[in-house]
Amino acid sequence: MSQRQVLQGVMSLLRPLLLDVVPTIQQTAALALGRLANYNDDLAEAVVKGDILPQLVCSLSEQNRFYKKAAAFVLRAVGKHSPQLAQAVVQCGALESLAICLEDFDPGVKEAAAWALGYIARHNSELSQAVVDAGAVPLLVLCIQEPEIALKRIAASTLSDISKHSPELAQTVVDAGAIAHLAQMILNPDAKLKRQVLSALSQIAKHSVDLAELVVEAEIFPVVLTCLKDSDEYVKKNGATLIREIAKHTPELSQFIVNAGGVAAVIDCIGSCRGTVRLPGIMMLGYVAAHSENLSMAVIVSKGIPPLCTCLVEEQEDHIKAAAAWALGQVGRHTPEHARAVAVANVLPTLLSMYMDTHSSEDLQLKTKRALKNILQKCTYLPALEPLLQDAPPNILKHIVGQFSKVLPHDSKARRLFVTTGGLKKVQEIKAEPGSLLQEYINTINNCFPEEIVRYYSPGYSEILLERVENYQPVL
Repeated sequence: MSQRQVLQGVMSLLRPLLLDVVPTIQQTAALALGRLANYNDDLAEAVVKGDILPQLVCSLSEQNRFYKKAAAFVLRAVGKHSPQLAQAVVQCGALESLAICLEDFDPGVKEAAAWALGYIARHNSELSQAVVDAGAVPLLVLCIQEPEIALKRIAASTLSDISKHSPELAQTVVDAGAIAHLAQMILNPDAKLKRQVLSALSQIAKHSVDLAELVVEAEIFPVVLTCLKDSDEYVKKNGATLIREIAKHTPELSQFIVNAGGVAAVIDCIGSCRGTVRLPGIMMLGYVAAHSENLSMAVIVSKGIPPLCTCLVEEQEDHIKAAAAWALGQVGRHTPEHARAVAVANVLPTLLSMYMDTHSSEDLQLKTKRALKNILQKCTYLPALEPLLQDAPPNILKHIVGQFSKVLPHDSKARRLFVTTGGLKKVQEIKAEPGSLLQEYINTINNCFPEEIVRYYSPGYSEILLERVENYQPVL
């Protein structure tokens, strides 16, 4: 007997039990179906094909609270696996019945209904819109005001799942008055509730400047900064994500966060945790620094560069290293002063070795290359550039040599140092294409020195001198 036949057999046995006269048998049959559907998508599909969903939906409005919870569990278990299965739940008219359950007297029924709606809404904007059209959002906002912590958590999570897909869906949640109630719960002692609250506010704020400003106007600063010191890693991560989603939009919002002490708090947070928890904080610093010279300087003054360098070196995951490289590039790209602040942290050789490492992911190579380019094009601090002359490939080398060609003609002290530290010798060893930009930069550098000095440091010149010594006929 095939697995499919077994499933059909099980469904045909359970289905009549849903209509049994004994309530406990009905509930147990529904729970069994829920557990089967929850296990994998094949079993969930078997529940759909067994024509069981319409029966469950019909009974949702009629039965007792235990059955309602079990029926909502089945709908959630089917809908969670894929958009197609969630659509099957929608098509049997479940959303309206689940929305009615959000008004039930029993908090457990509300919780089960909110959970099922969240699992359907999270898949895509169409399914999320269907949840909105069923009138669920105002009822979910009422649920987050209920005293039961478990209900608050699930309702906040579902609002987050609805908001994430589009500005329009997020606006629907905002119009129902969700922001003020969510903001009040940022300081709730329950860590799991805080996670969901911060996530919901992030999903609203991420879409547009207007939505981000509405979140800020709910006076989440400075209280949200306490979340960055929370003992729960996910609260830290979601708190940093919320700050990132606000900071990315405009220089004004970033400046507001700086003034509230947000940059310093995020830097402390990055220093106190490891792994993916660091990621939103790293990106937040990059967004703030990208907006303007002054905001980038705020990151530098708050001692943001050392922890970013630490992340670049310490972290194992390439996507976290890539984010740190990108952020450092944003900090250093504005002026020579910004570039020097990054360069003196001795991060340029690290960026170069990651770019040239064949084991680095494509994204990490791209981000380190761009970061190097951004910093090098502004960097006039030559001691940090010189070590790179030895190993850099031609596409990076041209930016390094280009900076020397800008500085050396106007700085006699730098020219002397360039000779004594071996920089001029390294430049003579570079094999550049005739007529290329790199060759032009080399010519500019060579023109800063007497011809005999340039010849002295050119490859092969010592052999020429030895040959002249051998061929020299002393006058006796």
